[in-house]
Amino acid sequence: MPPPFAALTPDAILDAVESLGLRASGSLLALNSYENRVYQIGIDDAPPLIAKFYRPQRWSDAAILEEHAFSLALAEREIPAVPPLLLRGQTLHHHGGFRFALFERRGGRVPELDRADTLQWIGRFLGRIHALGRTEVYQHRPVLDLQSFGREPAAFILAGDWLPPELAPVYRGVVEQALDGVARCFERAGNVAALRLHGDCHVGNLLWTDAGPHFVDFDDSRSGPAVQDLWMLLSGEREEQSRQLAEVLAGYEDFCDFDLRELNLVEALRTLRLIHYSAWLARRWHDPAFPVAFPWFGSSRYWEEQILGLREQIALMDEPPLWSN
Repeated sequence: MPPPFAALTPDAILDAVESLGLRASGSLLALNSYENRVYQIGIDDAPPLIAKFYRPQRWSDAAILEEHAFSLALAEREIPAVPPLLLRGQTLHHHGGFRFALFERRGGRVPELDRADTLQWIGRFLGRIHALGRTEVYQHRPVLDLQSFGREPAAFILAGDWLPPELAPVYRGVVEQALDGVARCFERAGNVAALRLHGDCHVGNLLWTDAGPHFVDFDDSRSGPAVQDLWMLLSGEREEQSRQLAEVLAGYEDFCDFDLRELNLVEALRTLRLIHYSAWLARRWHDPAFPVAFPWFGSSRYWEEQILGLREQIALMDEPPLWSN
């Protein structure tokens, strides 16, 4: 199987942009992205644009267009998401066997998550995102749940030749115990609502300017519990995470109610992310960018760290949830 982006040469990238009637200056800068390929493209007599070329066979066109529609609806309500540009009546374009979209270039810095006012500000915008996210459901994008983010990725890892033989039975036992812990967390949370999420709301996708935060890269947007977009903002010891959560929710609940039962899912979602991340690396290993960027994947040390991390999560999932009050 040829690498997924083997035909995406600089000439192919510039040709794709110019197929939309734009005049590229020839300036092209690759940005930090592995799932897709993202470039800053110089445009004659205009600011540079960002071009995202989607990984083949990951999303259907319908799934990409659902995400585009969500981010466009957010921007129309002056919620600071960065939507794709509408060019020639479309946001998703095809050229040379690739699908791509263009975006305005938006700068920013990493937010200062140790500041109460920053956390409240982010919380207000997340509340507005989720208030809109609740109004419709995705038809073509998956739900973040135990099966899709836990059991299926774990089965994929265990069915392949990714683990050193001496660690495979250890990982199997630990991941099964971890998934049982996740299931108990979901049982404690009960029947919480699933809504359209950003899906990958870490600080790399949250840029700060003097005007406040803006949210980029909705590529992982899917349906799931609201707390998925909150827990990655939390760090440090339990007391510090509780304080951070209280500040985020103080802003969030100005625009959207939060179901406190979802706090039972914080460590469960963190556990699912650990399992899903390993499977993501394994699935992408045929892409030459991945062995270069992640040379430690598959080593004994990597899997020993994963086993240790899952054991820590097993203990954390049995602790009472964080409370904001």
